[in-house]
Amino acid sequence: MDAMRSRPACILMLVLVALTACVAPAQPAPARVETAPLPSRTAPTRPAASILWATTKLRGIDHVSARDLAKHFGLKAAWTKGEAVMALSDARGARFTFEGNQKDFYFDGLRVFLGAPAVLHKDSLWVSQLDVLKIVAPLLRPANHLAALPAAAPKLIVLDPGHGGIDPGTQNLKLKLNEKTFTLDVALRLKKLLELGGWRVLLIRDKDTELAKDKKTDLLMRNITANRAKADLFLSIHFNAAPESIAGVETYSLAPQFMNSAGDDQGDEMTRTAFPGNRFDYANLLFGENLHRAMITGLKVPDRGYKHARQAVLRMLDCPGVLVECGYLSNDAEARLIATPEYRQQIAEALADGVTDYAATLAALRAAAGPEAAKSR
Repeated sequence: MDAMRSRPACILMLVLVALTACVAPAQPAPARVETAPLPSRTAPTRPAASILWATTKLRGIDHVSARDLAKHFGLKAAWTKGEAVMALSDARGARFTFEGNQKDFYFDGLRVFLGAPAVLHKDSLWVSQLDVLKIVAPLLRPANHLAALPAAAPKLIVLDPGHGGIDPGTQNLKLKLNEKTFTLDVALRLKKLLELGGWRVLLIRDKDTELAKDKKTDLLMRNITANRAKADLFLSIHFNAAPESIAGVETYSLAPQFMNSAGDDQGDEMTRTAFPGNRFDYANLLFGENLHRAMITGLKVPDRGYKHARQAVLRMLDCPGVLVECGYLSNDAEARLIATPEYRQQIAEALADGVTDYAATLAALRAAAGPEAAKSR
């Protein structure tokens, strides 16, 4: 680390790599640049089975009718709350609940965000085709995308305690609490739990330190560390800030190419970019859903939603990755709870459940597909 800090030219080159690697396939960096990303490992490239959805252009983009979704997946579509909310149900109950002009919907009771709001049109509710392909359909039928999921069981997970050293992260000044302290504590607790379950665990940091004084370099180094270790999974642990009344958990995975990030309805050059981490869109979705569900179920806190965005620690990964905001330090009541070791242990246990649930889901999908499916990959 001291050598890296003493070579500003390398840091400048690293930042340029971060800015340019997104618009073209990642290339091996010159050997003299110690902090440049390593060449990517081979990722699943066989396309998932495609469905030719009938689309209608609304608000300038292609949309799929929720009624067509219901018909394709054997669900029953019905309006609730007048004609503003449509539920798609089967014998288990409501699987999807969409609301007109809203980005968020519910999948098996879990709050999930789309890239574009659902649209009321004629006698149906319509979801953007990109959201159907990248979020809605693979949530309900992950087996249809098995060819795009990792073929081997995950064994090595990299845990990224957010911030550290000169970067305190979110602060509650009144209660004298720093995010960096709690992210590290939760990561250390989670490491112990996962190792007991047979996982190999690598910590991005195991003490109160930054990876680089420059923030952009620090964030990129977290991806580089995971990629060099040939991680199977990457989990970034954070705590949130918002208006004081807001509490709960939200989870992020990398937004697929062309999908607007949560909170963004316009898009920009990054929206049009295919990042290295986008090779794992379906695995990211499955990992994020399992983590978010485990956190909401285990902690019994408000569901702030499973969302997609383009955080720096997710863009350049060579494996599936998720970022979890484990609570709000800006909410005094929740902050006081987070400040207790007992609650941080609960957070670690919920995260461990999400990680193991993801691995179990992958194993179940592979087992259901049979050995011939594995050979064909």
